[in-house]
Amino acid sequence: MPAKKINHIGIAVRNLETSSAFYRDVLGMAFEGTEEVAEQKVRVAFFSIGESRIELLEPTTPDSPVAKFLELSLIHISEPTRPY
Repeated sequence: MPAKKINHIGIAVRNLETSSAFYRDVLGMAFEGTEEVAEQKVRVAFFSIGESRIELLEPTTPDSPVAKFLELSLIHISEPTRPY
């Protein structure tokens, strides 16, 4: 079945404030707020564009999965875990 929409895209960033400014001020995306997800060791900034969301993920500790991911400088796209 072809994709009909994107629910959200997560982007690992080193600095949430700097990256948020780009998405908000340069790209003009609507900023929806931030949240710390302690169990994932990240701070998340939420942006929306149309029906889709961008989530910027900043590691809060050097041993977090996102910090390790940034060390590798990889691009990762995963399949949805639930149907939309």
